[in-house]
Amino acid sequence: MSNIYGDWLKQQREAAGLTQQRLADMAIMTRSHIAHVEAGRRVPSKEDARRLDRALNTGNVLTSFLPPEEAAVADYFEAARLLEQQAVMIRDFALSFVPGILQTEGYARAVLSTAFPRVGDEERDRLLVTRLERAKLLDDPVTPVVWALLDEAVLRRPIGGPTVMAEQLRHLVHLAGGGRIQVHVLPFALGFHPLLSNMLTLMWFEDQPPVAYAEGLYMGVIHDAPSLVQQLQHRYDFALGNALPLRESLALLEATAKDYERHD
Repeated sequence: MSNIYGDWLKQQREAAGLTQQRLADMAIMTRSHIAHVEAGRRVPSKEDARRLDRALNTGNVLTSFLPPEEAAVADYFEAARLLEQQAVMIRDFALSFVPGILQTEGYARAVLSTAFPRVGDEERDRLLVTRLERAKLLDDPVTPVVWALLDEAVLRRPIGGPTVMAEQLRHLVHLAGGGRIQVHVLPFALGFHPLLSNMLTLMWFEDQPPVAYAEGLYMGVIHDAPSLVQQLQHRYDFALGNALPLRESLALLEATAKDYERHD
């Protein structure tokens, strides 16, 4: 997304002598929301844009020139994608394949190439670019902190073939080596566990309550009711308590990568 909109907002704010916090107070928004808009990471809603116009006396400029969202994602995932870019902590549970922000290009291409119904090469490439752009949030050296809880099926399903899988598993090991990303595996030997039915993402933020995102076949739901989010957090914590420790998980990833290389 071009950042002309965010840059212009910042210019108007600074010309008015306002801090991000002061503008947030005047527009009934949060400071981090303003920061994300100015940085080009988020597009305000029409109502947010109207309040910004009123606070800055810019007529209807910010309302009229809202940039279109260019990300190529499923409609049901769009709200979760925007929240993902703002989160300070993300805890993923993956049942079938590696979470999107942790995927290598080769793995992501293989996932998108085998979608059903099939998509053309141009559409697949658009989806691939968006998925790789999502992963750029990991470029920040501090946030978000990411925990990836992987069912062992994620390691064993050879998406893209042995070479792609070996690269993907080693990518996870490399990410975990930086200390900010934790990877834990729920082994097959565990049997049933409380997250076995769905993919789950838990997200925490700087200045808003945590949310949960659950995804199934052609559907995704954001849960923000505090009691339900807490219940899903408890399920995640319970499953995590039965997962392999970090060192053992990384050793399993490395060993599985070697197995793929031997069978390539």
